[in-house]
Amino acid sequence: MAQSSKTNRRIVLAERPRGEPDETTLRMEEAPVPEASAGEMLIRTEFLSLDPYMRGRMNDAKSYADPVGIGEVMTGQVVAEVVSSKLDGFAAGDRVLASSGWQDWAVSDGREVLNLGPAPERPSWALGILGMPGFTAHAGLYGIGAPRAGETLVVGAATGPVGATVGQIGKIEGCRVVGVAGGPEKCAHAVETLGFDACIDHRAEDLQAQLAAACPDGVDIYWENVGGRVLYGVLPLLNPFARIPVCGVAGWYNLERLPDGPDQGPQIMGTILRMKVKMQGFIIFDNFGPEEYARFRSDMEKWLAEGRVRYTEQMVEGLEAAPAALNDVLTGRNFGKVVVKVG
Repeated sequence: MAQSSKTNRRIVLAERPRGEPDETTLRMEEAPVPEASAGEMLIRTEFLSLDPYMRGRMNDAKSYADPVGIGEVMTGQVVAEVVSSKLDGFAAGDRVLASSGWQDWAVSDGREVLNLGPAPERPSWALGILGMPGFTAHAGLYGIGAPRAGETLVVGAATGPVGATVGQIGKIEGCRVVGVAGGPEKCAHAVETLGFDACIDHRAEDLQAQLAAACPDGVDIYWENVGGRVLYGVLPLLNPFARIPVCGVAGWYNLERLPDGPDQGPQIMGTILRMKVKMQGFIIFDNFGPEEYARFRSDMEKWLAEGRVRYTEQMVEGLEAAPAALNDVLTGRNFGKVVVKVG
């Protein structure tokens, strides 16, 4: 069903998943198109961002943000068109970056909404390289990773929107960059297109040995966004005073219980102690503010114009395709930043 001016399609959380979300987790429903009152604007979704954090928001568990309620619209950032406005600073035809979620239409009072203007050159990029993923990479690497020329940086999920950006910034700063990705095609992309020095398939049986060979001088920065085997493979290679920015653990998001096998806690905590490792989790808009964002936009726009940073976007057609596309993101079947073309 195509987007309509008479109906608001909404994808809501139907039930809390156990493990990987399935066809009963999210439900498409229809509602009337809302109307804007004084001090509000009506926006129509054009592009919807799909990101790993969405899986955590399906759980009724303590976190940095409230979970999505049963029957509520699934959370998500969008680029939308302002259709009508009774709000200063926003006019019909403007494109905005908003958090109105998985639906065609929404009413906004303008809070936490960024006006992109009437004709942004690449509007969907505000959901990726020029938006939250790019800002996460830039602020986390500089603010926590503190890269220095000659150091070794290992990046998990190396061809995802965050990991690819982290690695390219690392190269700009003169680091040796080693990526970890899923499969030979992604690894080739990391080296040949993104400029990484090496990339290793996380499915390799000898992952630990390949990491050691690719990092002969040890690891100074490990960008953690996957967890699992990659984390365990990097731990023995960490140098004294290594830094680990933690922006996600996507490899564990669908776990129903703790994994089988030996308890890795002693290895993790022992390494942090002996190597004096700085390991810090962060949520981008909680940890970093307007000054860091301004620096990010200035740097990234310059690097993109100069061709020093490259960006891959995977466009998915139709709001109805979003649930399956999110599962692809969670299991690594995507390639690059996944955006749904809704309208």
